[in-house]
Amino acid sequence: MENNVLSPLMQRFISHFGEMGSRWGINRTVGQIYALLYICGRALNADEIAEYLSFSRSNVSMGLKELQSWRLVKLLHKPGDRREYFEPPGDIWDIFKVLLEERRRREIEPTLSMLRDALLESPGGRDDKEVQKRMREMYELIELSSSWFDDVQRLSPETLVSLMKMGSKVKKLLDVRDKFRVGGANEKD
Repeated sequence: MENNVLSPLMQRFISHFGEMGSRWGINRTVGQIYALLYICGRALNADEIAEYLSFSRSNVSMGLKELQSWRLVKLLHKPGDRREYFEPPGDIWDIFKVLLEERRRREIEPTLSMLRDALLESPGGRDDKEVQKRMREMYELIELSSSWFDDVQRLSPETLVSLMKMGSKVKKLLDVRDKFRVGGANEKD
């Protein structure tokens, strides 16, 4: 990035992230700041970010605070420089995991908490019993997904890549397993 000028390719990436950010629950400015930090390859201070993106300094400051609250950027200080510098995690898998953890903390955990509380209430009638039954199904599905997510979080990036590349092969493997279970059960009868 020569002379603080972004290439057309960089501009396209940053613009796209701004548009996608609004679909992911963050505003356009925050998405663009993150995209710049990600592709830049070095820590930037708020003034540099504002200059690259033609944003006001106050918008950049607010965007950086939001990114810090999501744990998507870390604050750095350089010796002899009083300015604060920001950079995203270096590993793409760390970014992926942080995003998933934050979404879980902000969206899934409050839903589980509400469902737990609702399931502890005494049903007021037959309708409430049916509602609680459906809520319990939802709670169990979310809990199962959360448990799986915890397991995935502990995997190394290499193992995650292998798992993702397996794709539909996992389903085929489970189908074969189920055929053996069904066949083995019929032979015992």
